[in-house]
Amino acid sequence: MLHHKRIGVLFYFFFLVLNVSAQEKSKVVALKNILIEIEKQHIVSFNYTDDNVDGIQLTPPNKSLSLDQKLRYLEKKTTLSFENINNKFINIYSKKHLESKIICGYIYSKTDNQPLENVNINFVDASRIITNSNGYFEFKNNIKNYFWISHVGFITQKISIVNIDSKNYLKIVLEPEVTELPEIKTNAILASGISKNANGSFEIKPKKFGILPGLIEPDALQTMQQIPGINSIDESVASINVRGGTHDQNLFLWNGIRMYQTGHFFGLISVFNPNLANTISIYKNGSSAFYGESVSSVVAISSNNDAIEKDNFSAGINMINADIYAKHNLSKNSYIEVSGRKSITDFLETPTYKEYFNKVFQNATITDFSQNQNIDYQSNKKFSFYDATIKYFQKIGLKDQIIVDLITIKDNLNVIQSATINNSIDSEKDVLRQTNFGGNLFWKRNWNNFNTTKINTYYSSYELLADKTITDGNQIVTQQNTIQDNGINIENNHILSSKFTFNNGYQYNEIGAINLDQVNSPNFYRKIKDVLRTHALILEGKYNDTLSKIYLNIGMRYNYIEKFNKFIVEPRLQFNYGLNKNLNLEVLGEFKSQNCQQIIDLQKDYFGIEKRRWILSNNSTVPIQKSKQLSVSLFYKKNNWLLNIENFYKKVDGITSSSQGFQNQLEFLKITGNYVVFGTEILIQKKINHFLTWLSYTYNDNNYQFQNYEYPIFPNNFEMDHNLSWAGIYEKNNFKIALGAKWSSGRPITSPRSTEVNASNPEIVYNSPNNTNLNPFFQINLSSTYKWETIKGIQFKIGVSIVNILNKKNEINEFYRISPLTNSIQEVETYSLQRTPNLSFRVQF
Repeated sequence: MLHHKRIGVLFYFFFLVLNVSAQEKSKVVALKNILIEIEKQHIVSFNYTDDNVDGIQLTPPNKSLSLDQKLRYLEKKTTLSFENINNKFINIYSKKHLESKIICGYIYSKTDNQPLENVNINFVDASRIITNSNGYFEFKNNIKNYFWISHVGFITQKISIVNIDSKNYLKIVLEPEVTELPEIKTNAILASGISKNANGSFEIKPKKFGILPGLIEPDALQTMQQIPGINSIDESVASINVRGGTHDQNLFLWNGIRMYQTGHFFGLISVFNPNLANTISIYKNGSSAFYGESVSSVVAISSNNDAIEKDNFSAGINMINADIYAKHNLSKNSYIEVSGRKSITDFLETPTYKEYFNKVFQNATITDFSQNQNIDYQSNKKFSFYDATIKYFQKIGLKDQIIVDLITIKDNLNVIQSATINNSIDSEKDVLRQTNFGGNLFWKRNWNNFNTTKINTYYSSYELLADKTITDGNQIVTQQNTIQDNGINIENNHILSSKFTFNNGYQYNEIGAINLDQVNSPNFYRKIKDVLRTHALILEGKYNDTLSKIYLNIGMRYNYIEKFNKFIVEPRLQFNYGLNKNLNLEVLGEFKSQNCQQIIDLQKDYFGIEKRRWILSNNSTVPIQKSKQLSVSLFYKKNNWLLNIENFYKKVDGITSSSQGFQNQLEFLKITGNYVVFGTEILIQKKINHFLTWLSYTYNDNNYQFQNYEYPIFPNNFEMDHNLSWAGIYEKNNFKIALGAKWSSGRPITSPRSTEVNASNPEIVYNSPNNTNLNPFFQINLSSTYKWETIKGIQFKIGVSIVNILNKKNEINEFYRISPLTNSIQEVETYSLQRTPNLSFRVQF
């Protein structure tokens, strides 16, 4: 019996030892799990890298121990060191680092002492590392003397390595940077999707665009005419006048490519697809020094989007054209984007199309003073247009991106006109073609968070070809105008601090122009070809302090024209200061020059058909145009009220009379001079919940100065003394409606002194140039859109607009001619659009 008891005791102790041994072994767990338990018990946070703790297993410390006792226990059992920061954060690092040349540390936010992930650490050799989820970083200390630490929303720090001991871990705290947006930027102007930047430019976001009277699509060139100081004297987007300048004095850029044709249907429709643009920037004054070759405004249209968004497709149709748009991601770093638009006039004549034709090719009422009869011109017209774009976007690694853009535009017109006067038939056939093709290759590299380089090479080609056949081939007139423009732009951006930015660059441009005139009877042939090459060096410094609300950008552009061995210096200024939280002062100024302009040579009356041709300066009879402009404005915003008052002065030297569209005694003269404009622009706006209303007024005093002419000073052809516009806009959810009115004083015209002419020497004797004005212009417009979406995410949008609701007959031009049949004076009048409806439908998914 005793023997059996002894055996039982031995078995008991044997299994007890096994059990204890098993329990001891089961207590050996991964260090990561121990750290998690300590975090929960003591409400702390461990910061470490995975490679320091991976693979370490040990018996957990007793839960009854204090935090410091547990840390000492872990240090004893491992090769790690534990740094306790205020019993809240505990940094873990390897003791091996104490003897190595590795510099490491943790980066925290000052606001909440939390570690910061993905903080950029940049070195002088352009290399870069980022912190992990615990805010930890490390690097070998070899030849690096200092490094920068930057993170979105925090002030950048520069750290010197010279005095850093590699045996100690760094603890770096980043201070948040206040990024208040200027008050003027956050406010919608005229409509949602339109804002004004601190640099004085207006910015339009078509994808966020609301609605404006008469518009159902975010047409860039139609929209910009709502901005005070910008209008079109003949309702054409191919004749936009900014503070009294001619259309060719504006620089139109599409993704960095200069566009020489801006309108379809001879200006009634923009060539830029309104459903494609991502951002439209408009500068009336104070443009960046990187913009050259214009003495008036800059309109920069960009369809670039760095984000790789989801695939997108949309298609739409209105009463003039149909279009499609598609974007497809080729990979997570690349996409292709295509768009196309074509007139529907080949198979359908809508009421809108008919009104546009009546406007452009209206059978002008030509009154014969001597016989008091009307001449009725019969015409047969065929017209079509299209435009298309393609974009390829590719990200290469983390620093580079490449974009390829192509755009093509084409308009075709065939017009046959005939008239019977005194049993004599006079017929005329016109064939007109306009094309504009452009392409560019854009490369951007972010060397680091502080230095960026952009290189853009571009090519633009424009051709105007016109053939006129008069009376069954008795006379054939051919006119051709060709422009080829190519160049390279290099831009470097340097962030010196959170407030200072320095930009520099170089631009090379080669532009060639060909003008051909040929007549078979009498025999005449003329072909002129010119080429100009220009180099430009650009320097620009920007100071932007959002706390003190000071924005200052000073730029300088140095142009060198090879052919003339001529240097032109162009300073630029943008200044914006917040006098208080409601009131901003803005000062803009610039000197600019332009070598290419449009003229009307061998003037012929095409009844509204395009007749302007691009030519290059020869530095003598066709001078280099130079402008200088200064504007001062106050911008006030409070309680959803907005008031902007701007006074400006503008002078443009080197203009030629043939570039101003004279149709009086200066029509065939070739003289040079300048124009000077003084003006005031006022905008008052109020927003009440979903309702927005605004009233704008523009006054300008615009005069020519031709010193060698018998009338040295007289009103500018594009002077409109007073312009007044009003709009009321209501937007709620997906419904939008806008009603607006425009009133302006009539444009200047020149009247003849007498309605009679000398039969032996038929010539019109005029009064002084622009001695009188047309009657005022008045128009009321309406537009509305509605958008809805299906449960499958397909969006539909329908829009309707009516231009000139009252069907008012507004005269927009008047000039005089000698009738070739009767040798009498004819008065030619042209009018604005009559009541013109439009309807659009769009689908997107």
